[in-house]
Amino acid sequence: MTTADVVVVGGGVVGMTTALTLQRRGARVTVLTAHDPADIVSAVAAAVWYPSHTDEDPRVLRWARDTHAELRRQAVDGVPGVVDRPTRMWLRHPYDGPPWWADACGDLVAEPARPPYTTLLRFTAPTVEMNRYLTWLYRQVENGGGRIVRRPVDTLAEAYEVAPVVVNATGLAAGRLADDPAVHPVRGHVLLVANPGLTVSVRDEDDPAGITYVHPRRHDVVLGGTYEPGVAHTRPDPGTAAAIRRRCVALVPRLADAPVLGERIGLRPARHGGPRVEVDPADGRLVHAYGHGGAGVTLSWGCAAEVADLALSAGAETGPGSADRPAPRRQPA
Repeated sequence: MTTADVVVVGGGVVGMTTALTLQRRGARVTVLTAHDPADIVSAVAAAVWYPSHTDEDPRVLRWARDTHAELRRQAVDGVPGVVDRPTRMWLRHPYDGPPWWADACGDLVAEPARPPYTTLLRFTAPTVEMNRYLTWLYRQVENGGGRIVRRPVDTLAEAYEVAPVVVNATGLAAGRLADDPAVHPVRGHVLLVANPGLTVSVRDEDDPAGITYVHPRRHDVVLGGTYEPGVAHTRPDPGTAAAIRRRCVALVPRLADAPVLGERIGLRPARHGGPRVEVDPADGRLVHAYGHGGAGVTLSWGCAAEVADLALSAGAETGPGSADRPAPRRQPA
């Protein structure tokens, strides 16, 4: 006998925002997660609103815009870990007009810049301290009556023991669980240094030596980074760490004497072709929500709204008594 209307498999930012959205719409929700919040790849994220490595797509733009608006509301409301930051993005390539995602933030301004840059983009971007934020999301779900179960799954079919509708928000594991060869890891490496008083996020993704960003938080600053498709290990690399620090100090000289507090390495759950957000064509009770890569935070709330629509529609179509129907014998994919 199932105990929920919808089960979300995956406890990262996509899964948890989906769970909370479903709950706020009246669904009984259970989350199955193999990890505690601090051990999830979302916790490694620099977690600044920016549609990094996403394709120009009306649906992605809508998700980014809705998430930007929601995170800004949360910053005003004092949600733990969420802060609005002025952002400066330096461009080296010729400027040919606002980027495709400009409408999502609403306040982007372009200014001429001195070489080696061509343009400076100014806009407001929410930043999120993921350990605090994920903890808040977990508590919101639990305080609203939802259940969070620390339980790994070997197949998505196992989730039908919990609820008649399943949301697959398993990130990198979706490659195996959904039999999707388009899913692949993208290694990311960041440093944490003491904050010397910075309040502005700065990024230079055109740096020929590698993507470079400086994102201040309450007590530290995230320095990045790397974007290494297909690299699946999380071993520290002193040479990479030193190169990140050099680039970030060149971008923001005030960081020169900032003590290093630590480093974080994670695998972004990317997918060739972009995020997969759809009802499984072979099983109308399974909704996929994975493949967001490094933009999980940026797309989270907007995507969650669409996933919730799909899951609630799937629940309505299963009808009374569906909770007692057997799950498909095959592994959902």
